[in-house]
Amino acid sequence: MLSPAHFFEIGAAPTVAPDQAVNPQTDPFIWFLQTFITLFIIMNVVLIIMAYQTWAERKVMARMQLRYGPNQTGPAGLLQPIADAVKMLGKEYIIPRDADRPVFLMAPIMSFIPAVAAFAVIPWGDARSEGLLGGWIRPAIANLNVGILYMLALSSVGVYGIIMAGYSSGNKYSMLGSLRSSGQVVSYELTLGLSLMGVLIQAGTLNLNDIVRQQQASIWYIFPQFFGFVVFLISGIAETNRNPFDLPEAESELVAGFHLEYSGMSFGLFYLAEYISMNAIAALAAIMFFGGWAPPFDIAPFNWIPGPIWLFIKFSFFLFLYYWIRSTLPRFRYDQLMGLVWKILFPIALANLVITAVVKLVGISMGWWV
Repeated sequence: MLSPAHFFEIGAAPTVAPDQAVNPQTDPFIWFLQTFITLFIIMNVVLIIMAYQTWAERKVMARMQLRYGPNQTGPAGLLQPIADAVKMLGKEYIIPRDADRPVFLMAPIMSFIPAVAAFAVIPWGDARSEGLLGGWIRPAIANLNVGILYMLALSSVGVYGIIMAGYSSGNKYSMLGSLRSSGQVVSYELTLGLSLMGVLIQAGTLNLNDIVRQQQASIWYIFPQFFGFVVFLISGIAETNRNPFDLPEAESELVAGFHLEYSGMSFGLFYLAEYISMNAIAALAAIMFFGGWAPPFDIAPFNWIPGPIWLFIKFSFFLFLYYWIRSTLPRFRYDQLMGLVWKILFPIALANLVITAVVKLVGISMGWWV
């Protein structure tokens, strides 16, 4: 029978033998401190990136539309995210009279926490290495052997926040918006998961760090899994309710969908969850298809650049695609949105899965793979 520690490599607290000296590898308290420090640094980096992601998005969209974007608050508008945060924290928090109060209060948290928790398994460097400062800052908070399942599970949990927000608001338009949005998210979750199956078959592992190492030893999976990548990218944009699939915000162009009745920081949590989910999809695309923290070529000067910088460069490219698509494409109708996933993306994802499995089986029988 497998023990819980089987599912961890770096990230599990080892037990202490009586005759061993206290050190970061054997002492549970030291392990906890390492994990806490790593968690604190990575989560704060994620939140800072999210804050300035709003500034970057407004700047990129402004340039594409021949505008200036934020330029009044601080040099080049760099203090705009801080001003936005202060304004949102100062807004009145209103709860509708007919709302189901406990559910209404819980819904933003149910959307925010899974989005942030997804970054616990993102490897910013080789998770098999010691890390920085003697292991006090690790390349990943937890190096789960089932990391991709963990991320997909969290993306599924996030839909409960949408349903709870619409149901508890006491507003029929919010309820209709939550039904449409949950239908969209659940449908695109299916193709999102299927699009990654080809990568998992090729890599032979569910561990995100090991998938990067497999690509480092061979080729990036964008080449053999190009169709899977296209399905993943489209599904990821729809999963995060971004243009041109932002149907929850488009409720007949009149109301804001499931979060219509939310104000102040309760709306801010939905806002944060959307942007952090974008970051998670961008990081996952970089890891699963573009080699993650590994350089494109293991030669100088490419391997002089640290792994976290490589992942950030690839991650930023996908965020730029989000902004580009938002600035370019018009919003889909709901029937077009659902027709795209069931009539086009789902068959492509299934075909990609079957072809990859057949090629892998033939390769094993021919001795190409072990």
